Amino acid sequence: MTADVLLEGMGPEKLLTPVLTAFWDEPQSWTLETYRRHDGYQGLRKALQMPPDDVIALVKEAGLRGRGGAGFPTGMKWEFIPQGDGKPHYLVVNADESEPGTCKDIPLLFANPHALIEGIVIACHAIRSNHAFIYLRGEVVPVLRRLHHAVAEAYEAGYLGKDIQGSGFDLELTVHAGAGAYICGEETALLDSLEGRRGQPRLRPPFPAVAGLYACPTVVNNVESIASVPAILHKGKDWFRSMGSEKSPGFTLYSLSGHVARPGQYEAPLGITLRQLLDLSGGMRPGHRLKFWTPGGSSTPLLTDEHLDVPLDYEGVGAEGSMLGTKALQCFDETTCVVRAVTRWTEFYAHESCGKCTPCREGTYWLVQLLRDIEAGKGAMSDLDKLTDIADNINGKSFCALGDGAASPVFSSLTYFRDEYEQHITGQGCPFDPAKSTAWADDHKTATKGVLASP
Repeated sequence: MTADVLLEGMGPEKLLTPVLTAFWDEPQSWTLETYRRHDGYQGLRKALQMPPDDVIALVKEAGLRGRGGAGFPTGMKWEFIPQGDGKPHYLVVNADESEPGTCKDIPLLFANPHALIEGIVIACHAIRSNHAFIYLRGEVVPVLRRLHHAVAEAYEAGYLGKDIQGSGFDLELTVHAGAGAYICGEETALLDSLEGRRGQPRLRPPFPAVAGLYACPTVVNNVESIASVPAILHKGKDWFRSMGSEKSPGFTLYSLSGHVARPGQYEAPLGITLRQLLDLSGGMRPGHRLKFWTPGGSSTPLLTDEHLDVPLDYEGVGAEGSMLGTKALQCFDETTCVVRAVTRWTEFYAHESCGKCTPCREGTYWLVQLLRDIEAGKGAMSDLDKLTDIADNINGKSFCALGDGAASPVFSSLTYFRDEYEQHITGQGCPFDPAKSTAWADDHKTATKGVLASP
């Protein structure tokens, strides 16, 4: 059954499927007591009574796909871990959320950390691991403290440590704070950083499933991916598959930000559309319309108001030439300069490039130089072809996806808004600059007046 059939006829108020966010608004939602009141650790109880391979099969049959960007099937990833090899197995949770626009894992950890901890124990039981790591972005100190507190609660209650719940299964969980490098969100760079080395992507093969952390078989999963596992164990694969689409089943967190009336986290079935999410959030800010948006953060090709009804699942967004990514829906209205937005994103990627491979290190630098000139009105028409050429020499030619992420907004913005680039060149500057456009300045005053009001 397709997503549009599943969602057809539903009013905006019935589209949300609160699972991970079900009790975020409760006082002390992060505590073990609150989590237990909402069926916390019931999924773990069932998992510990099942053989590890059956747990993997259940997650695989449920169709859970990675929520960190690529959408790779989670159960299949666990299945890749070789068994009977005599080596330690590790689970590493990637909580190094750093991409512009992506903001789901940090609030999840802040409001409901025990969902992740329960998912970690289930996953480690499945892949036969006795040591797990959470690699958290170091700048989010309040989240780090809350996560440490939740881990201590879990140890005290017998959900971590020796002989978990009398099952004979032992698990140690280490929380590691990173030093704030975007590149460490790439799984192999994360592993190098966790081992105490400089965070840079590894050449593959070997893949982490064979030689990951400390050269041992390792699974690296996103926070939301692991936090979604307990509900599947507790309520079953059929319940999970009753949401979303056939190839992209289940619920997920959509992070709505930008020029919208009520930005925030919206937990809904995969396959919902941006139009429906905007209905839920009060629409764009009063008096304005959608110009362009990102379906999965700044590294995904941007889309326009023509794509409001595209199903927000992996296949639907992919068919439009973009990626669902982390479901970071940044919405920009008509007062936004596309060139300026793409320039700022590219500056970020140039700054965060680890410098290991030449296409990314040199290419992002030159993209920034060209974009800055075009934005300032110093560019030439030939620079547009140079942008395309440089982006093409980065895309698919770097060790990791950072280079692809830097090229994506350049390619897509030139596809949909080439005329705006040309206006910067022929008009010798940004047409959205308040100093040059009285109409834009007046429009901006209207936009900022009562920005939080519903339309």
